[in-house]
Amino acid sequence: MSRAYVFNQYGGPEGEELIERPVPEPGPGEILVEVRAAGVNPVDWKIREGYLGREADLPVPMGREVAGVVAALGPGVEAFAVGEEVLGPVAPGQGGFADHALLRAEQAVAKPDEISFAVAATIPVAGTTAYDLTHEIELETGQTMLVLGAGGGVGHLAAEIGRVHKFRVIGIASQDKRDLVESTGATFVAAGHGAPAAVRELAPQGVDLVVDLVGGQALRDVAPLATTPDRIVSAADPRTVTELGGTGRSRDPEAFEKITSVIGYEVITPRISGEYPLDQARQALAVVETGHAVGKTVIVP
Repeated sequence: MSRAYVFNQYGGPEGEELIERPVPEPGPGEILVEVRAAGVNPVDWKIREGYLGREADLPVPMGREVAGVVAALGPGVEAFAVGEEVLGPVAPGQGGFADHALLRAEQAVAKPDEISFAVAATIPVAGTTAYDLTHEIELETGQTMLVLGAGGGVGHLAAEIGRVHKFRVIGIASQDKRDLVESTGATFVAAGHGAPAAVRELAPQGVDLVVDLVGGQALRDVAPLATTPDRIVSAADPRTVTELGGTGRSRDPEAFEKITSVIGYEVITPRISGEYPLDQARQALAVVETGHAVGKTVIVP
């Protein structure tokens, strides 16, 4: 048997439950992975709340990204071997908060030896999101990138990517995340009503790219800071960013391998703020849902 964390009803965390189930069997093109770490992301609780639809059959497995060891291969899989260390997004309909997870072989990559399982588990969702957002608009050295939500797992990586490219990075986050934001080389601005004015003082001519990881009114408040509306990109609120004249996230099919390689070379380093055992998955999700996570939160079965 194998443990898996699921939700049994759409809504709040009261529907979450750790269950036992048979070990999944990989189908054609799939690999079975013994999970060593799983990244926790805002999308996990948003799916539970029903923000992305309510069509899935209950119970719904939770968790979108994992790192682990290949335990079995489905028919037609030749790219990996049993015992190999890998990372990737879970297969459709599957969950990563579990002892075992199924991945599509074509979407998985080998884990570099230099990367821990915990760090590797932050790459498939958070790492690729940060890569895509920061490459939506090709900035030049010295141009200004504003990261709204710079203290979270994606925002921190986005700021680090900006540093590597020698952008001028301004990061908006809560006061308790100041040290993390400044550790990337970014200029910290405290979130709240005064943030737009503070950014305007730092960048009187406007910012060349707004990377949004918050959405809603916070995004509306900083949108006028962009030199042009099409330089606003959001992973948090596609509807609002479209209304403002910006865009949602565009996915680069090579982003996963690129960001994994960069992290493997330690050019950028994801920040792990908390590791929770599988039987404390509810606490891990609560930290991310309330916005208190500084960097990334992972579950380590």
